[in-house]
Amino acid sequence: MVVSGILNAVRDPGTAEPYQTTIGDRLVLVSFITVAELRFGAIKAGWGEFRTRSLERSLAKFLVIKPDDLLLTACAELRWAAHQRGHALSQKVHDSDRWIAATALHLDLDLVSDDRVFREFPGLRLVQPGKS
Repeated sequence: MVVSGILNAVRDPGTAEPYQTTIGDRLVLVSFITVAELRFGAIKAGWGEFRTRSLERSLAKFLVIKPDDLLLTACAELRWAAHQRGHALSQKVHDSDRWIAATALHLDLDLVSDDRVFREFPGLRLVQPGKS
């Protein structure tokens, strides 16, 4: 399963529990863009060495999916499909979300997220943490 929000627990530990319950002991993958966003957030917030190392230790627990040519095409196709449907994933503001969704679709995996932008996109198997 591809997960987009569990790493927010580094900033707010209370957010992790619903994700951990949903995921259990399954293999967790994260998109490269999730890693980039988290590192940007740490830099922007002026995190010190201790918090930055804590983030990197958390990231090391997950398999990071990096883009290859097939994923690049999957992301382009997803954007076009979203555009045709008038879905928010076609919008520039959702570039990072689109990479996350494309990763899940390309690998045919569930996407675990509480972000509403992923709702109602054909073929995307969204699992919302804490919801059955």
